[in-house]
This record gives sequence, C-alpha cells and structure tokens, in this order.
Amino acid sequence: MNHEHARIMVVDDDPSLLRLLSIRLAGAGYQVESAESAKVALGVMSSFQPDVVISDLKMEGMDGFALYEQVRQRHPNLPVVIMTAHGTIPDAINATKQGVFSFLTKPFESKQLLDTVEQALKLQPLSSGQENTESWRKNIISRSSKMAQLLQQTKQVAQSNFSLLIQGQSGTGKELLANAVHRASKRASAPFTAINCAAIPESLLESELFGHVKGAFTGADQRHVGLFEACHGGTLFLDEIGDMPMNFQVKLLRALQEKEIRPVGSTQSIAVDVRVISATHKNLRKAIIEGKFREDLYYRLNVVELEIPALAQRREDIPLLAQHFLHKGKHQTDNVTVSGFTQEAMELLITAPWPGNIRQLENVIEQSIALATEPLISEQLISNALRNKPSELPSFAQARDQFERDYLAKLLRLTNGNVTQAARIAQRNRSEFYKLLNRHHLTPEAFRDANDESPLE
Repeated sequence: MNHEHARIMVVDDDPSLLRLLSIRLAGAGYQVESAESAKVALGVMSSFQPDVVISDLKMEGMDGFALYEQVRQRHPNLPVVIMTAHGTIPDAINATKQGVFSFLTKPFESKQLLDTVEQALKLQPLSSGQENTESWRKNIISRSSKMAQLLQQTKQVAQSNFSLLIQGQSGTGKELLANAVHRASKRASAPFTAINCAAIPESLLESELFGHVKGAFTGADQRHVGLFEACHGGTLFLDEIGDMPMNFQVKLLRALQEKEIRPVGSTQSIAVDVRVISATHKNLRKAIIEGKFREDLYYRLNVVELEIPALAQRREDIPLLAQHFLHKGKHQTDNVTVSGFTQEAMELLITAPWPGNIRQLENVIEQSIALATEPLISEQLISNALRNKPSELPSFAQARDQFERDYLAKLLRLTNGNVTQAARIAQRNRSEFYKLLNRHHLTPEAFRDANDESPLE
C-alpha cells in the first residue's frame, strides 16, 4: 500500500492535543480523522476505514483499551497505538501484551509519533482500509513481516494459472493460504474444494477425484462426478500430496498434462479447467530420492512454491491469534465472562515452542477457556494446557495402515505363514496379497514354526 495516503484515526478527549496530533499527521501526508471519545470513533469508523488507530488510554466513558477490544472484534488485523501518561505505563504494557501494536508515552516528539505510525503500516501492508480489495486474505490473521512478504507473493502468483505447491509444517494454515490464493484469483467466483490425500483409501482416490460411471464396480449404481469435474473453472486443493499412492501419481500427472480426466469405468475423457494447489509437510525431494514420489509429478505440481512459516517464526502474531481464538472459543462455551489473558499468560504464549503451530495454539486457548474461573486466563492454565497435550487421534491413513498390518500379521499367524491359505481367507489373489505384505514389510517365513517344513505356498 502507499503509506503516504494511509488513513489514520486519532482518538483523545483532550481537544488541544487531538488538534495538534491531527496537524502533525496531516502534515506528513496522512489522511486523518479525529474523535473526542471512543464511542464517536466507532461511529466514524462505520464510514472511515483507517489503516492505523491512535488512541489515548485514559478517557471518560469507554477507555482506549475498551476501544481496542471493539476494534479488534471488527478488524482483527488493524494496528492500534495507545498513548499514555507516565502513571499508566504498566497498563499500556499490559495492553501491548493483549495485542495492542504499541504505546507512546506522553509527552512524545513528532518523530517518535511518525516512526511508530510508519512501523505499524509496514507491518500491516494489507489494511482494513483496503477491505474491499483485500478481502481475499481476511481469514489470515497476521501483522508479522514474514507473513506480509508471503501474502504479497501469494497475491502475485494468484493472478496466474500455474500449479502451486505450499510447503509448511502441520498446523500452519496451508489450506487457509490455498483458499486465499483462490479468492485473489480470477477463479474466485468458481468452486474451491479441498481434499486430504492421506485420508482417502487408495481404492477410492481415483473415483473421488475423477468420478466413475454407473456399473464401473460393485456398488456403483449411478454416475459419480469427481472433484476435478465438479471444480471446473475453479481451484482444487490437494492437501498432504506427499501421501498420495505411487500407483495413482501417474494418473494425476496425466490429468495435469492433458487437462482432462477419465472417470473410472469410462472410455471417454472429459476436458477440465482446474487450477491445482497442493500442499505437504513432507520433504518431497527426499521422497523422490527414496522412490516414494514421482519426479515428473513434482515438477508439474511445483511450478511456483510458497513456504508458510512456523508459528515460532512469527511470534508477533501470537497475541492477535490468541485474542482471535479467545473471542471465537468463548462463544462456543457457557464461559462468556473470559475477557483476556494475564500478562504472564501472554508472555508464556509468546515464548512457547509451538511444535503443533497454530492448531496447537487454538487447542491450548480452548482448553484454557473451558477451565477458566476468572475473567483473565492465568499463566497456570496456559502452562497446564501446554504440558497436558490432548491424546492424538491418528489420521484415517494411519489408522488404516495399522489395521492392515495387524490384520495381515494375524492371518499369517493363523495360517503358519502359508500365503495361499492367508490370501484365500482374505479373499485376495496371491499377487495382490504379496503386494500388501511388501507394503507393510511382512515376511511369511517369520510366522512359520521352526519345526514346520510344509511349503509356504
């Protein structure tokens, strides 16, 4: 954005100071609106959408922090600067821990004021004053420079139709970023559909993506439209692409190259116009070396690559995210009296390691809300939630693999390692059964009794 024409809202119940601040900011080239109370400011903001709000802390009626709470609910990413006298510095510091961008101690020089505003604008390039044009990223809550750079790249690549690969740890918000790409693109009015490749059984993945015709297999009593066809003109997000079975990767490659799909059981191909965005937390280059991912598919998917930072790399976003999850979570429970965090609790949130990233942060906030007995969430509640990790439910793919491995091992024990008998019980042909054994690294010989000399087959 052009900082020279940025919009500034100044709020102070001292008319002379309010006028002086407005003159200083207007002289620096900013568009300035002023308000003598927080309530007036909220009214003005219904028609004037600022890029930065500067408010006094101590005011009659609604004070500066209460104004911040109202602003945060309406515009979570809008930076708010609090002005304070010497006697209220502790309050201002606490406000900063709650997500307020910064504070200015009176009296302050014009340069300090302008430097603070400039810094707020640099960390907030996608401002609420641009909501009509920047609504594409409204679900991404951030003011960090790392995310600002990523979002600038995101908006740029959104204008093309190239395939896009998003790299990032689990829980960082890869699907949110993919959706932002879609919303910023010319395909925004068409469907956006997400699918987790690790959660779909291999036998169903082709039908799910390409569809099938009536009678294609047992139970296919009607035609099924696959996601590629359903997303025609839009965007298809393939999450956990690194877990896609090798057998299906060549079929996906063909669909991307030819821009057409063939439903299961059909002899006719269907042309599709779909932008594919894929994501993974795995190292695909390593997977290629290990023979677990096709190199040609990798280059087809990775025309442009975006890497989303871990939460530990964008700690300045933690107060904003924590307040967002607090506001969201307390309306999902009966505990609506919770209003914020103690200073110690916020400091603990900011310094925690967060291996589970934003997903873990949301879980910690939800646990703390559920157990809170005071208006402010304490450091102890946060500490307990961080220490007592919830039991993790395995993914569908993990659960399926565990079942297959246990089932196959049980069959081999039951048949004393006889593959022919085991395959017959499983109602699978021997070659398919051997493939299953190889996939799970099971050898029939390991299940034979030492004194059993009967043939394995």
